[in-house]
Amino acid sequence: MTNDSHERYVNTLGLRSIAGRFLWTAAWQLLFRTSPRPCFGWRRFLLRCFGARLAATANIYPSVSVWAPWNLRMAADTCLADGVDCYCVADIVLEEGATVSQRAFLCTASHDIHDRRRPLVAEPIRLEADSWVFAEAFVGPGVTVRRGAVVAARAVVVRDVEECAIVAGNPGRVIGKRSAHALPHDPLC
Repeated sequence: MTNDSHERYVNTLGLRSIAGRFLWTAAWQLLFRTSPRPCFGWRRFLLRCFGARLAATANIYPSVSVWAPWNLRMAADTCLADGVDCYCVADIVLEEGATVSQRAFLCTASHDIHDRRRPLVAEPIRLEADSWVFAEAFVGPGVTVRRGAVVAARAVVVRDVEECAIVAGNPGRVIGKRSAHALPHDPLC
């Protein structure tokens, strides 16, 4: 089989997205990731310059990687910890009190493996109020982690997580329930 028989991958994101990503990557390399650890306001400012919608108490650490800031929304008292990878081809939304721990991967896009051109497909991720994604966990495209739920360390979640559920493993499965007294905002558990 020659290369002529294969259809080529086509980037459908458009020139505006490519240009924005180029400019953001330069700002991230020069200004964001080199900022001192306690400079949360500076990083919020940079992300907002590229279209992120962030509450004044959203905390983003300098080693966080944000693919497209214009697709990131963070409410009050939210956190993206060291090394978090936000592959936000589609929206990533953190509601009040949501936390993403070290080196977790929030992945809103993949490729259609059933199409020989492997087009990019993207779906948003939503972390509802007081949810928590632990260290090195993977949250896939289209997933909602409901209010108060926990995705345990190194878990792989490709389906929605119910309210106050504790999910662990690969693939993620419910291993328990979070207690209401552990939640600071409107406990429903």
